[in-house]
Amino acid sequence: MRALPTVTGRDEFDALVVRTDYHDDQAWQDVMAELTEPWGDRQYEARVHLVDDPAWAEATVDEVLAAVRSDENLAVVFLADRTTMQAESHALLAVTTLTREECVDDEDHEQLTEFGRDFRTVPAGIHDVHANLVIGNLGFEEYAAWAHDDPAGIYRSI
Repeated sequence: MRALPTVTGRDEFDALVVRTDYHDDQAWQDVMAELTEPWGDRQYEARVHLVDDPAWAEATVDEVLAAVRSDENLAVVFLADRTTMQAESHALLAVTTLTREECVDDEDHEQLTEFGRDFRTVPAGIHDVHANLVIGNLGFEEYAAWAHDDPAGIYRSI
């Protein structure tokens, strides 16, 4: 596994988005435009920390998780991968950063990952997911379940 650069300067209230696909700059521009739009019914400011560095090109989920593991305030990381760039919805991959060791017990970890350690979300959804995980209002597993129930397997922001 390769070592990736350290992510610095992220505020705990900023969703972390890591670009791992560098084949289509226009698609990335479109994704960034969607990520920075106000969100929610109250039109909250979009708070995003973007990692746009070719050193992260083709990084695997495990490589990204290893690189961000030291951020104690991070419960989820969003990847702008090849699927994100090619899909009309630009759905990003949301990945939980929590490990079995960080869960209360095995049952807690099983609940967290009932639908896997990742799911797809539209760009507007990252804000909802990140904000609610930061404040402990909802859990990763709830968003994963909503994505699982969607015909396309994507969490669509409420």
